[in-house]
Amino acid sequence: MIAEPISVLVVDDSALMRNMLKKIISTDEELNVVGVAMNGRFATQKIPMLMPEVIVTDLEMPDMNGIDFLKWRQEEEVDIPVIVLSAHAKEGASITMEALALGASDFITKPQGTGPDELRELGTHLINLLKAYGHNYRRRVGRVPTAAPAPTYREPPSRTPAPATHPAETVRSPLIRDHMPKTEGREGVLNMSGLRGRPEMIAIGISTGGPNALRQVFAQISPRMPLPIVVVQHMPAGFTKEFANSLDKISPLEVKEAQDGDLLKPGRILIAPGDRHVEVEKRKLATVIHLSDAPPQNGHKPSAGVLFDSVSRNFGENSIAVIMTGMGKDGAAEIGGIFSRGGMTLAQDEASSVVFGMPRVAIENKNIREVVSLNNMARRLNELTGC
Repeated sequence: MIAEPISVLVVDDSALMRNMLKKIISTDEELNVVGVAMNGRFATQKIPMLMPEVIVTDLEMPDMNGIDFLKWRQEEEVDIPVIVLSAHAKEGASITMEALALGASDFITKPQGTGPDELRELGTHLINLLKAYGHNYRRRVGRVPTAAPAPTYREPPSRTPAPATHPAETVRSPLIRDHMPKTEGREGVLNMSGLRGRPEMIAIGISTGGPNALRQVFAQISPRMPLPIVVVQHMPAGFTKEFANSLDKISPLEVKEAQDGDLLKPGRILIAPGDRHVEVEKRKLATVIHLSDAPPQNGHKPSAGVLFDSVSRNFGENSIAVIMTGMGKDGAAEIGGIFSRGGMTLAQDEASSVVFGMPRVAIENKNIREVVSLNNMARRLNELTGC
């Protein structure tokens, strides 16, 4: 028996765009367009009747636009995930970041043309996002489909009370139980004293679900953070500058889009540009950012794998690497270089990941020392760096 399809509501003032999106979404049997609306006002009226599990909406619409719809959603405490349709970077980056700040889950750029390759790329990306956020919503609200897939892994039944958790709820994943390094201290936690080096930088690789996850982590990071942080977030070119600016407004640390030659400084967060690989390079007097126009790695540009490789070469045991929510496996192998050299490697847990792809593969590759929930990621980084 096939699982009940994820229900989708499409909101756009263009009949052509509504029809195109409906046609694209209908190609996947795991999705079902339960309704369409020509603006946010009609969407607010249809949500109680249709009960969609994910909404895809335009931002520029008459009467009630996408931003006003997201404000209504916040006021009414509607937690259905929303994916926004954005104009390309030059026109749409700023308003797209405003939408994310108002609670939109993710965004996808509208096609500039109607060529088959462009529409195919749009369709693949949109379908992946709808399924990811739809399944995540079902898991969050406890809505189990008719033939829900079995969990990928489960904790074995225990006849004894579970051990007390670490204050940051850092846990040992069932996937890594048998090969975790032997360490002193609390169950499931590798103390920094068990590492060979002292951390000098933090590298983060993240994809689907990343914008909101990073907003949460960087809003909670300590203003006394003594290390530089470099981030690869899979995002189209032209959006990462506005994304960095939006993070800078809510974080106690400086956040900016990385430029070639930028210094790694304590308390500074650098976000990889959307169309360039980012590497760290140790020089005699300082460590700087090097931007590369090399081909995509692991299917991505920027690639978390490129960043992790450079961190492994330049910092090794003196680094902390974090792999978070995202489809695929970018960075899952390369974070192993940091692990093997004695650095600290963390993965976001399945329960708090929108897509448990990149973290899962890193865990299965035996490259992770700790698995941490999103709610406790900032606190754990603060602990590991003594702030």
